[in-house]
Amino acid sequence: MSTTLSKSIPGQRSTPFKEIPVLRARDGIGGTRAFRRDQIGFLKGGLERHGDIYRFRLLGMRMVMLNHPDYIRHVLVDKSEQYDKNAAIFRIARPVLRDGLIATADMDLWRRQRRMMAPFFTPRTVPKFARNMTDETVSMLERWDARTDAEAPLDVTDEFGQLALRIVGRSLFSADISGVAQSFERAFQLANTVLGDFFSFPFPPLSFPTPSHVRLRRAIDCMDECVSEFIKKRLADDSPPGEEPDMLSLFLHAVDEGDGKGMDLEQLHHEVLNICVGAYETTTNTLAWAFYLLARNPEVESKLHAELDEVLGDRTVPEFEDLAKLKYTRMIVDEVLRIYSPAYQLMRHTREEDIIDGYRVPAGTQVLVNSYLLHRHPDFWDDPERFDPERFTPEAIAERPKHAYVPFGSGPRVCLGKHFALTEICLALATVARGHRLVTPEGAPEVLPDALITLHPKGGVHLRLERRS
Repeated sequence: MSTTLSKSIPGQRSTPFKEIPVLRARDGIGGTRAFRRDQIGFLKGGLERHGDIYRFRLLGMRMVMLNHPDYIRHVLVDKSEQYDKNAAIFRIARPVLRDGLIATADMDLWRRQRRMMAPFFTPRTVPKFARNMTDETVSMLERWDARTDAEAPLDVTDEFGQLALRIVGRSLFSADISGVAQSFERAFQLANTVLGDFFSFPFPPLSFPTPSHVRLRRAIDCMDECVSEFIKKRLADDSPPGEEPDMLSLFLHAVDEGDGKGMDLEQLHHEVLNICVGAYETTTNTLAWAFYLLARNPEVESKLHAELDEVLGDRTVPEFEDLAKLKYTRMIVDEVLRIYSPAYQLMRHTREEDIIDGYRVPAGTQVLVNSYLLHRHPDFWDDPERFDPERFTPEAIAERPKHAYVPFGSGPRVCLGKHFALTEICLALATVARGHRLVTPEGAPEVLPDALITLHPKGGVHLRLERRS
């Protein structure tokens, strides 16, 4: 499938562009109301009718849906400079994320911040934080084992949310943030819900003081206060980073090679908040979905336990060095991220006109990639609703186009915390599953995904804890 840019040659007629198929209300799929009611169902209906590229209007915005690996590579990698984050989903999230790396549309600012921060998130530096991940997971298990109501189901979504925040608290601030983890978690959940509703129907403006917008402002203030408190404490007793510095120390002393300057305090605040939000979202939802799927697929759970028993032997807690041998554990995580990627929608804004596979995409278009649907594309995923970690053997990966699977995005703006997140999720999964099982309570209903700004288990995942015999 070609994705080259057609150019006119002097003296010759240019090749006519192909028209992007249009999804219209009369197609039977609906319009804005249908999108608001069920985003995934609406977008899936368009794919079924028109294939891997189509366009539609949403509240006056020109939207183009892409669902083929070649198209996604073109936008995220080959022509990444032509596509920025001045897109609807990031504009809506910007009241929370501000000009942090996740959402900023300022390409120069993004390059500067990425240069300063990227060295602290490489596969070589992440192992320094692995002990934080396993220590906090062990502490969580000790609290679970000490419960007096041992037979009552656990709200594992909430438990893993607080775990994620405690891990990021130790890694960022060298601090125990147990006291504020729940407040931050509740505030972010509220913000995500309000912004998700607003994305479906962005009216009235967020500046208009509706009751939900007032709650959003309070939630943002709560998250800001949590982050500011730890930054203030660090600045009060700041010292040069030692042998094992936390991330905040590294950020405070980072200098951009381009201008020789560091981050100002406002930008530092934005980046720390972005890291907290990103770490919370990815770890919380991936672990919750992982144990939900394991509870419903005992044959996969048995293979996981067998691998852990073989690799760890008499040890109860994995170490970073074990991850290279825990191949099936990683395959489980990859499959969970295929089925339920937390960041299930990517959007870009075309800075100038482009041609994708002969289709003309005008400047100012909102380009949408929905990985929930991409990761179920029948051309690349057989029986896509089946939970099957074997899809991620080296041989199976080699047979698929790289961009059929993009849980962390791709190209220059691939998620900065990818290696940190995968390390954390694999270690936490292995630590819990080494001595425990989380099983489905009798009569528990199926858990469905809730598609907001990010993808959540609707109502949370509730499982019963058992010790492995």
